[in-house]
Amino acid sequence: MSAVAPPLRTWIVAACLSATCVADDERKQRNYIGGGLFGTRRHPAARRRGGTRSGVPIAVSFHPERGAVENNKSETKQRRVVVTGMGVVTPLGHEPDEFYNNLLQGLSGISEIEAFDCSSYPTRIAGEIKSFSTDGWVAPKLAKRMDKFMQYLIVAGKKALENGGVTEDIMNELDKSRCGVLIGSGMGGMKVFSDAIEALRVSYRKMNPFCVPFATTNMGSAILAMDLGWMGPNYSISTACATSNFCILSAANHIMRGETDLMLCGGSDAPIIPIGLGGFVACRALSQRNSDPTKASRPWDMDRDGFVMGEGAGVLLLEELEHAKQRGAEIYAEFLGGSFTCDAYHMTEPHPEGKGVILCVENALADAGVTRQDINYVNAHATSTQLGDLKEFQALCRCFGQNPQLRVNSTKSMTGHLLGAAGGIEAVAVIQAIRTGWIHPNINLDNPEKNVDVNLLVGSQKERCDVKVALSNSFGFGGHNSSILFAPF
Repeated sequence: MSAVAPPLRTWIVAACLSATCVADDERKQRNYIGGGLFGTRRHPAARRRGGTRSGVPIAVSFHPERGAVENNKSETKQRRVVVTGMGVVTPLGHEPDEFYNNLLQGLSGISEIEAFDCSSYPTRIAGEIKSFSTDGWVAPKLAKRMDKFMQYLIVAGKKALENGGVTEDIMNELDKSRCGVLIGSGMGGMKVFSDAIEALRVSYRKMNPFCVPFATTNMGSAILAMDLGWMGPNYSISTACATSNFCILSAANHIMRGETDLMLCGGSDAPIIPIGLGGFVACRALSQRNSDPTKASRPWDMDRDGFVMGEGAGVLLLEELEHAKQRGAEIYAEFLGGSFTCDAYHMTEPHPEGKGVILCVENALADAGVTRQDINYVNAHATSTQLGDLKEFQALCRCFGQNPQLRVNSTKSMTGHLLGAAGGIEAVAVIQAIRTGWIHPNINLDNPEKNVDVNLLVGSQKERCDVKVALSNSFGFGGHNSSILFAPF
């Protein structure tokens, strides 16, 4: 049994719920630091394609007349980052292979909402997770108090460790001061907070005492780190629908700078509750194709009428290359680089000229040290909105031209839009494409947008593709743009 399979250790329940839930001696036995096999040794950095990155320490002169100020920081050679584990909780399955096989078959995870009565709403469909259990992953008492976004996050994070071959023996030998968790959420604990507001209508005494910490976006990462004893960087980035990509790139940067050896990173969201559905309905952002849910999410199709909400989590285990080799890990892909930018234009609408997206993609290519011709697969953000789909596609054409080898698809045609978790599960889809040599179809593309070059889009069937370099885009409300790149190792 993997070191991450058992429930959250009871000492964390004690920390969060009750001082009587666990014996003091068990807490004392917890080994936070680890050490052993890997210790604090810095592995020699392999030279990474693309050369140096920005941010290398240099001499700085704040007062030219006084000469340069000496910088005593030692330069760290560029370290390569690889993907050694994946974990998902999605409407199409909770294991990476099951999830991707369903995508390859063109199955839709979108259906009528069952979690609550939404008969009075104009939208009654979503990429809802029908079957999910924390058994064996999270202590029952803690799971009962948690928001679902935290449940999804912890399960996906532990599954990424299990998928990465991090057994109990390996976990005990890790230098936990060099292991971190950076898993974000776009919406946070909406259900916990919503329930607290309802309780407050009666009395503050009826409120869940953990409603504030369990509503914050950082608490999922924090509790997962507590359970694992990982003492490296631990925080959460929240940039709406771009959240996962921001977290993945930031986590990779910690490894490249020599601060950590392993990072769990990605995103999680659970917005399919009355206030979440109602809020997006009020924005007039959602599809109302209630009579045919599986046809509702249709990126680049002329008949698209809005996006479809989804829920779940996607988590990657990123690892420094030499560290992964030393422990004998299977390497799924290499992380090459990425970029963030801001449209600085509108809260929800894309820039009409796609300036922010183009800048983001170009910066990502420069950061990774690859050319436009190296890219032959793009997993687009494409949510099935009128403006978003078209402007992203036009930006891609500006960046890559009419490259006949380029293939473009949207995972959201089958999963719906998982908001802050979207980039996490789509990163898994990209890595699975690299591993299998197959890219999944775009379903529901029956009447393509006239301004879109259909020759670049994957059709209704999966396609064979030997991925050279894959680009995964993710954009969020507020004009947040993020692009990350992966390649075969």
